[in-house]
Amino acid sequence: MAAKFFIPSVNVLGKGAVDDAIGDIKTLGFKHALIVTDKPLVNIGLVGEVVEKLGQNGITSTVFDGVQPNPTVGNVEAGLALLKANQCDFVISLGGGSPHDCAKGIALVATNGGSIKDYEGLDQSAKPQLPLVAINTTAGTASEMTRFCIITDEARHIKMAIVDKHTTPLLSVNDPELMLKKPASLTAATGMDALTHAVEAYVSIAANPITDACAIKAIELIQGNLVNAVKQGQDIEAREQMAYAQFLAGMAFNNASLGYVHAMAHQLGGFYDLPHGVCNALLLPHVQEYNAKVVPHRLKDIAKAMGVDVANMTDEQGAAAAITAIKALSVAVNIPENLTLLGVKAEDIPTLAENALKDACGFTNPKQATHEEICQIFTNAL
Repeated sequence: MAAKFFIPSVNVLGKGAVDDAIGDIKTLGFKHALIVTDKPLVNIGLVGEVVEKLGQNGITSTVFDGVQPNPTVGNVEAGLALLKANQCDFVISLGGGSPHDCAKGIALVATNGGSIKDYEGLDQSAKPQLPLVAINTTAGTASEMTRFCIITDEARHIKMAIVDKHTTPLLSVNDPELMLKKPASLTAATGMDALTHAVEAYVSIAANPITDACAIKAIELIQGNLVNAVKQGQDIEAREQMAYAQFLAGMAFNNASLGYVHAMAHQLGGFYDLPHGVCNALLLPHVQEYNAKVVPHRLKDIAKAMGVDVANMTDEQGAAAAITAIKALSVAVNIPENLTLLGVKAEDIPTLAENALKDACGFTNPKQATHEEICQIFTNAL
């Protein structure tokens, strides 16, 4: 069966990538950017630096800094109004997953009309979005290079999964120098998010040799560099390797999709407004225990990528070793121990499970679950 492989047309990676990318933007002939970002990046001066560099190249900017950690329909609508009022001809997202997702929502509705709620699901849009340049400041979500857009519907208290080829950015930028100031907790959460992307892509029913290669290399890089990036934030080498790792993980899941970890984590984020990477980290070993019933050989490969000697192990032993290694990495980077510590309540689990089963990310999980089984996975993580 034929497969399609989605990735931005141009991707700039490594130290100094921002300056190179601004040269590319100038060449493309864009005139007025809507910069979609958040207030912390404005406060540390990063947004101002980008605005200045754009100005030096003849490109004017309007800044929308109203993005929340879990971007909402309201955020998209506010940014879209600003874009229209200033007649912006392209969008720049500056930040991590939240600004990127919000920017995708703005750019998609700008050309397709309606509400971002109209595009929930797979390839619901008719037209390409307004051109989007995604400048990344974290090593985790890979939203700067994927066709995934996650927006919280405040009315329903759920995260909508919008998977659409038209939300793929035109240009992605990963400059590790922009990641040096990220706090340890955010570095840990985004790093575990990247690990989740790679693991879920590798066990996905839509995996192929290209996504497999990207996923395994991403896991190796994360295992080898995440702890240093968390504990020694100024280690530019660790930061750069994590930037490559999360990009590779993005290449993997952008084409093989994901699984129940993300389907379930989206509900926690939408219901309780919890950090996505932390939710993924806590759910990842429990979902893989469920998946080990059908793909222990794949999980054994993951254990090997995480540095475990699996030579004399059965597939089942290798799967158990992978789950142990995932838990150990979470502990090493100080991820909370369970969902109870995040305020998740047992009485909410049936609703969370019902919504998780509707999330498009779960459709490629290697084993399809019942409502009762999803409830049990949530319960195991409490």
